[in-house]
Amino acid sequence: MGLTKQYLRFAPSGNLNIISSSKCNVVFVTLEGKDGRFVAAGACENVVIWDFNIREKAQVLSGDKAEVTQLAASPNKRHIAVGYADGTIKTFDLRSGENISIFVGHKSEITTLAYDSLGHRLASGSKDTDIIVWDVVAETGICRLAGHKGVVTKVSFMKENNILISASKDTLVKFWDLDTEYNFHTLVGHRSEVWGFCLVKNDKYLVTGCNDIELRVWKIFNVENNEDDNPLNINSLNINEEEAIDVNYPLRCEKIGSILRAGRGRVISLTTDATNDIIACHGNGNSVELFYMIPEDQVTKKTTKRLNKEKKKALNAGKDEASIFLEASSTLHDEVRRLVTINATSKVKSVDLVLGGGGEVRVCVGLNTNSLELYSLSANDERKLKNKKDEENNVMLKYSISLQGHRTDVRAVCFSSDNSAFATASGESIKLWERSTLTCVKTVGCGYVLTLTFVPGDRHIIAGMKDGKILIIDISNGDILEEIPAHQQDLWSVALFPNLKGIASGGLDKTVKFWNFELIDDTTKETKCKVLSLIHSNTLNLEEGVLCVKITPNNKYIAVSLLDSTVKIFYFDTLKFFISLYGHKLPVLCMDISSDSTLIATGSADRNIKIWGMDFGDCHKSLFAHDDSVMGLCFVPKTHYLFTCSKDGKVKEWDADNFQKIITLQGHFGEAWCCAVSPNGVFVVSCGADKVIRLYEKTSEPLVLEDEAEEERERQENELATGEITAVPGQKQQLLPSRKTVNSEKAAELILECLDVIKEYNKELENVKPPNAAPPLPPIMQAYKCKTTDEYLLETFKRIRASDMEETLLLLPYADACEILEYLPRLLKSDYQTELLVRLALTLIQAHHEPIVATSTMLPILEEVRDLAMSKITKLRDTVGYNLHGMAFLQRKLEENEGVKLFHDATKKRKNKLKNKKSKEQALKRAILAL
Repeated sequence: MGLTKQYLRFAPSGNLNIISSSKCNVVFVTLEGKDGRFVAAGACENVVIWDFNIREKAQVLSGDKAEVTQLAASPNKRHIAVGYADGTIKTFDLRSGENISIFVGHKSEITTLAYDSLGHRLASGSKDTDIIVWDVVAETGICRLAGHKGVVTKVSFMKENNILISASKDTLVKFWDLDTEYNFHTLVGHRSEVWGFCLVKNDKYLVTGCNDIELRVWKIFNVENNEDDNPLNINSLNINEEEAIDVNYPLRCEKIGSILRAGRGRVISLTTDATNDIIACHGNGNSVELFYMIPEDQVTKKTTKRLNKEKKKALNAGKDEASIFLEASSTLHDEVRRLVTINATSKVKSVDLVLGGGGEVRVCVGLNTNSLELYSLSANDERKLKNKKDEENNVMLKYSISLQGHRTDVRAVCFSSDNSAFATASGESIKLWERSTLTCVKTVGCGYVLTLTFVPGDRHIIAGMKDGKILIIDISNGDILEEIPAHQQDLWSVALFPNLKGIASGGLDKTVKFWNFELIDDTTKETKCKVLSLIHSNTLNLEEGVLCVKITPNNKYIAVSLLDSTVKIFYFDTLKFFISLYGHKLPVLCMDISSDSTLIATGSADRNIKIWGMDFGDCHKSLFAHDDSVMGLCFVPKTHYLFTCSKDGKVKEWDADNFQKIITLQGHFGEAWCCAVSPNGVFVVSCGADKVIRLYEKTSEPLVLEDEAEEERERQENELATGEITAVPGQKQQLLPSRKTVNSEKAAELILECLDVIKEYNKELENVKPPNAAPPLPPIMQAYKCKTTDEYLLETFKRIRASDMEETLLLLPYADACEILEYLPRLLKSDYQTELLVRLALTLIQAHHEPIVATSTMLPILEEVRDLAMSKITKLRDTVGYNLHGMAFLQRKLEENEGVKLFHDATKKRKNKLKNKKSKEQALKRAILAL
């Protein structure tokens, strides 16, 4: 049986308006070899890199359906790690914009990411309270650290030691030895959640922030190798008995003081620059505080000066030299200096800073108003920072990115009659967007807008305000022509007359007012041109507040939605009552009438949509459409298809004839407030609380309802496919970095299929006698372009994502794992993909160690795999080392022969040398002039 009815699929055509999501941090990145110019910010499921010089998008890193929650730039700022709300982590190459690797190990939202000093490892923390360390080069998980009982708020690697520090909402800060995956020290001195920390002065100090105005400073030192002038005795340390401390571990952490913040409320984040000398701290307010860690030579100089003063005073008083030393020793006040407080234009959500040339510090601030600001100050110029006034004057708002989007939630949207543009409205402005390029053409500042519509001719816009006024806006000039006090309360709906000669407006003051378009003389200007205005013609008084007004295209009826959960229909010409539609349990928030005036659809706060007939007012069907209030509903012109959006964030398409759902489109993260369909029925636009405006376009791809329903069921099953692997008897349960996913299950099925194909083909080969030709290769081997079964098995393993390999192998039955181990000696002898094969052997042996060693037939195979793996890995290591030293030798030879510094490190050293030489010459000249 063929298809009785086909639908064409609507696909995402782009999103706009989003500058920076308030749920994600901002980070500086390097593009085109320039630092401090490009900033990466999360924009719902994408990452947008903004160029502050031109205030435009430089690059967009596209994501899937999960929202971006955390960003981390690699030490060279050429790669970026992106954490998503579903627990996935992706890494991107900023030069090409390609996705390098995907890590799946967490069960919930990523809350923090951090690279190590070389950029080879990545640590991630999540709401599932676990910390995972990933190998970025090998694209695999190294270890999972479980110990926190609350959401992990920050992780950071130490530079000199192989130690990871983590903070959590459980008020604890933990030190992890990554060699042994052991938590050897825990700080319990915090009374509330630890929201952030940072390591400063080459990991000498740890600064933590909690719910109060105090920044606690902890000194990190090594008991065995203490470099301070006054060595510390471990027995003299004031250590709380409740702290989890391994006494045998030499690293210690002790609180030495506090820094008081000027802001109130909790600390949201603590950030440092690349040198770890400047600290940026911000809380719930608009201010960002900067602190400068004074270098050791200046601290020593200041301390020595004070010591000499104290010695002179003590000699006269006859004090002991030891007491003099203690009194004059360096304090935290000597090492920290408050730089400046930056006052942003709105509440700060994230901050990042970078140190530029000439001592300039650039601070990028992400605001909760969907905007970015870049501040500049000079931190190292002592002449400019002598007092507080000079510091405040030295801070400069260099660039701001805010005009590219609304600063509050987008509440209304409408299309122009020619389908080429659409307008959106929010709590502070109205913007006109060009549909083809998705760029903002015009911005008009105003109050809180609830409804919006184009005037015929597309030269003016009518806006209904929350204060009851009607605004008439001239699009070309971006001016508000007139403010009409139409209603005494919120104006929720404006409907255009079918004859295009006026509008009807409905508000909470229990009235529907009718207005006619008129051209009147412009009294504000000297020109005699006429401007558009509205003349009040009639008023319909009702017993309840009006939420929505619609007029039938045949100009016969007007439908009014009231707060009493009913929809009343009146004759449009006489305003006499025709019929009442009742059945919703909560008020109808949106409704629309089909273009042939035969159907009216209503969407309510009771999460249902109802299809009614306009002839008798009978309810054709009631559909449970969404999981929350239906906020927007609109028919596709010349059809009985309709689109709905809801507070659950979803946008759905329905067929009002057979009452079936056609498709669920990618919606919003949060409430979806409104949707609109273009007059030609090709485009759909929706807006929501995530400040994103999404555009969908009709494609030529046919859509079958049964297939779409099946795909949706599969997606729901995939979302439930995560979880722990059940313990198998005789199998060692491990705390793996990765987690079970749909991809790992599919990969396990692929391996099992491969083993079955190899078994069948080997049986066919055994049955073939020598004179006869070998049987043809299986079709799947031919598709993989493999000539032997070994190549086919190796190709199957190569197609599995590296981050899913461990979970995939754990899903295999024991018998199949042993079968793979039997193939490994022959594969290892081929000198191809040695690293992959050794990893397979280690994972399988660790997972099934006890039953394998208990089987006598497997012991010879294990010994052979061990010997081959050691020899192949040693050979590979020697090859890499030979190549590395060979390249270093060639580098030295080229520099010696050509006399040119070809490499960046050598060039940098030469510049520094010339700079020091020039400064010495200038100092010598000044000395000669002084003499």
